[in-house]
This record gives sequence, structure tokens and C-alpha cells, in this order.
Amino acid sequence: MDEAAGAVTFVWLGMVLAISFLEAPLKFRAPGVTIQVGLGIGRLVFRALNLVESVLAATVVVLVAVGDAPARVIAWTVAVAVLLIGQLAVVRPRLNRRSDRVLAGEDLPRSRGHLVYIAFEIAKVLVLVGLGVTLLAR
Repeated sequence: MDEAAGAVTFVWLGMVLAISFLEAPLKFRAPGVTIQVGLGIGRLVFRALNLVESVLAATVVVLVAVGDAPARVIAWTVAVAVLLIGQLAVVRPRLNRRSDRVLAGEDLPRSRGHLVYIAFEIAKVLVLVGLGVTLLAR
């Protein structure tokens, strides 16, 4: 079970790195991409990413639960699940409300909410690395 959970963890890590730290910042640098277009694309991409993340997280939780996982694996698993739940339940709804306003034409100052989301993403990347390494080192 450890190998399967480790593989799923590293797939999840790769997706977060590719989307959050590559696609997201680059789309706003493409010629002709306005804030509204970038936000619209971002919402679709992150909605899909978060759905896939939820499935991957559930898979890891099940694999860890049915295996003979030591406390450190359980701790990493709980940590990454809590980070994802925090993003989905607290941070994303706030960002969605703000992007709704921008997409409706409001001219708003730069958001600090994205910095909170990035902090969660960085923490999630670190925890996913810790979980994956711990799973595969057993």
C-alpha cells in the first residue's frame, strides 16, 4: 500500500507544481489575456485541479488507512488533508467571491487572498514531499 500511496502522492504533487506554480502565473503573461479572461480560465483550471486533488487525497487517505501506517505517515496524511480542506472551505470561497466581483466589472485593488492561497500551496507542496518520501522510504 505504501508504494501506491506514494505514487498517488507524487502525482498530486506534480499536478500542484504544474498548475499552481507554472500555469497560473504564466497565463497572465500571454499576449491579450486580460484580468477577466485570466480569472475565468483560472477558475476553471483550479476547480478541476481541486476536484482531482480531492480524489487523490481520498485515495491516499484510504490507502494509508487500510495499510499498516506508522504515526509519522498518518501525521503527514492528516496535515495534507487539513491543508486541502482549508483551501477548499476557507480560502477558495473568498477568492471566488472576489473574482465574481472582478468578473462583474468592479475595479478592485490587488488581493492579499491570493498570497494566502500561495502560502497554502507552498505548505501543501512541502507536506506532499514529506508524505511521499516517508511512504517510499518504508
